[in-house]
Amino acid sequence: MLMTIDGSSPEPLYVQIRNQIVAGIATGALEPGQSLPSVRALASDLGINLHTVNKAYAVLRDEGYVTMRGRAGAVIADPAAEGTLGTEAAQAKMGDDLFRLALAFRARGGTRAAFLEAAAAQADRAYGAADRPAATADATADHSATASDSPERKACS
Repeated sequence: MLMTIDGSSPEPLYVQIRNQIVAGIATGALEPGQSLPSVRALASDLGINLHTVNKAYAVLRDEGYVTMRGRAGAVIADPAAEGTLGTEAAQAKMGDDLFRLALAFRARGGTRAAFLEAAAAQADRAYGAADRPAATADATADHSATASDSPERKACS
């Protein structure tokens, strides 16, 4: 999996790493049981402090996306296993996060219908066009956003 960081982004580096690993899990680029690079190796490849990578891995562990196996390092968690992503607490946190997004959208003057449309477009991005019903595919195809690349990016494979 190719990992990039943007030193000029206002988003902290550890959050960028966390988000890319979560995206890799969601898309199948990273599978349960697969080892992540060591903290030192990833930090060296990205040219960042090892404590930044350590923090990203700790957040991923706390959220249930990875398990730590001592000196063997971080391993992608199995969502079917007890105590990982499928827990009620993790689902409740995701529900709370979605609620906060809905409140922020509403506070900026957005309507419920517009929020649902935006949420459906982002779900399409996350799950891909193949996973959505045919009627929804045509209605939301024009609403997906793309990320822009920044000139200051470092890559790690």
